[in-house]
Amino acid sequence: MHFKRKLAASLGAGIAPLLVLTLPASPASAHGYVDSPPSRQAQCAAGTVECGDIKYEPQSVEGPKGLTSCSGGNQKFSELDDDSKGWTVTPVGKSTEFKWHLTARHSTSTWQYFVGGSKVAEFDDGGAQPGETVTHQVDFGGLSGKQKVLAVWNIADTANAFYACIDVNIGG
Repeated sequence: MHFKRKLAASLGAGIAPLLVLTLPASPASAHGYVDSPPSRQAQCAAGTVECGDIKYEPQSVEGPKGLTSCSGGNQKFSELDDDSKGWTVTPVGKSTEFKWHLTARHSTSTWQYFVGGSKVAEFDDGGAQPGETVTHQVDFGGLSGKQKVLAVWNIADTANAFYACIDVNIGG
């Protein structure tokens, strides 16, 4: 009887490390997206627009810095690039507050906002770690009407950024 207990204990000890080594790694705790005005991925998460996988992970639109797509070049989230999908357009003023919801707070170089391929605002964080929410006041200058805003969160210590597109009607 003593031998069986010893064998069971040594087998258990030998299997435990194998289980740890073979279990799949859990996904990253994710990152961040613009939730106000509601970005395309926020609309997917809320069920405002019917979407695929992005509805489960709106904070995961990550890709190399310097891209201009709503999907961040991620094929899994390519529906975010579809301008005809029926995105809700939010009426905003000439100056609007954009609020990011962050689920993993990466050191940040800059936050950038583009309309029609032109940068309309940039905020430099100089490598600081942001809080759970970050808000920027963006002035649209002379722009008006329906516009797609590309918001970019450039991470300081990687080659990646997070992307969000927000459909707005400036002055509408």
